[in-house]
Amino acid sequence: MALVLECVVVCFILLVPCVVAIANGVHNAVFLYEQDVQDRVVRMGLITRRAIDRNKRRFKLCALSAMLAFVIWAVYGINGARGFWQPFWQIYALAMAEGLFDRLFIDWYWVEHTRAWTIPGTEDLKPYIPPKTRLVKWLVVIVGNPLLAAALAGLMLLFVR
Repeated sequence: MALVLECVVVCFILLVPCVVAIANGVHNAVFLYEQDVQDRVVRMGLITRRAIDRNKRRFKLCALSAMLAFVIWAVYGINGARGFWQPFWQIYALAMAEGLFDRLFIDWYWVEHTRAWTIPGTEDLKPYIPPKTRLVKWLVVIVGNPLLAAALAGLMLLFVR
């Protein structure tokens, strides 16, 4: 039961920075879009390349560090996992929950089926997540998450006994 709740929390940790990123204008989150959309938004004068880079660094720092800290705390602190396999499966479950939430709710529903992520003047560049990018993102979830879980569980073997 704890792991299910932790999966919900890790999804929330991803959702909050997305909401914050678009709160003062979706153009502030253009770093999450393809290069053609970024270039158009810069040409339209909605944001500068420097601001895009700054927002991207902030987003990654906040979202990734919060997620990593929570996963380590949940798996090793709350759940008391030790060894390799027990932490691996828990980290994998959390990573898959986050990955599926990102692919299905954020990308498929929120970005592609609502207007929340539409930047006026870029509608002709839709879909914002082209098929090739969508495929890469799914490969990261399917192949990258087990590798990430294995790497993190292996690394943590050095620190947690």
